[in-house]
Amino acid sequence: MYNPTVARLTYRALLGRRRAAILFALPALLLVISLTVRFFTGVDDKVAAELLGGFALATMVPLIGVIAGTGAIGPEIDDGSIVYLLSKPVKRPTIIMTKLTVAIAVTMAFSAIPTLIAGFILNGNGQQIAVAYTVAALVASIAYSALFLLLGTVSRHAVVFGLVYALIWESLFGSLVSGAKTLSVQQWALALAEKVAGQGYVDSSVGLPTAVILLLAVTVGATAYAGQKLRRLTLAGEE
Repeated sequence: MYNPTVARLTYRALLGRRRAAILFALPALLLVISLTVRFFTGVDDKVAAELLGGFALATMVPLIGVIAGTGAIGPEIDDGSIVYLLSKPVKRPTIIMTKLTVAIAVTMAFSAIPTLIAGFILNGNGQQIAVAYTVAALVASIAYSALFLLLGTVSRHAVVFGLVYALIWESLFGSLVSGAKTLSVQQWALALAEKVAGQGYVDSSVGLPTAVILLLAVTVGATAYAGQKLRRLTLAGEE
């Protein structure tokens, strides 16, 4: 369920001049901060975990997910150009799966790879911290892409809703309200990171079995519902 032509058009849209500037800016900022911290503090496992958890996973990954997930389909729906794509002999699930694949690939490339590099800069993967947070970034990239692709399908204000979830729900409520952490992609991803690094420098408020179930449920559910919405949009357009 992958169409090269749809993928090429989606990559071109996501990596356009304006979006590419934002996509490159966040990883570049992480690397600059990491180099600065390493220069002034040296190798410090605790500092590495705080920076990778507080900036890379909590801020950079969801923001890139918002850009890639909503940008994979939202602009086409907003300007009506999605009609031309839907008129082609391409199955609707194939369109969704292709766009999701592209969104995941872009999110992983611009978040997981810089996270790994930053981790090695900070502490050379001491305590498995670099690899642990990279795993978290990879897993979070999948869930965020599916969730924000769905938002791009159902709402013209997908970017706003995505930012509200990423910056307010996860970062603000997730840190203040214990119950909100259960509904946090960040915490689910941290559960896998904690498994890789062990307890100490990586900590999640959600158990690993629960995290895996919720990650799968959100990814599969969001993708399926996005496919349904696109199918209804097609029928409405044909009528």
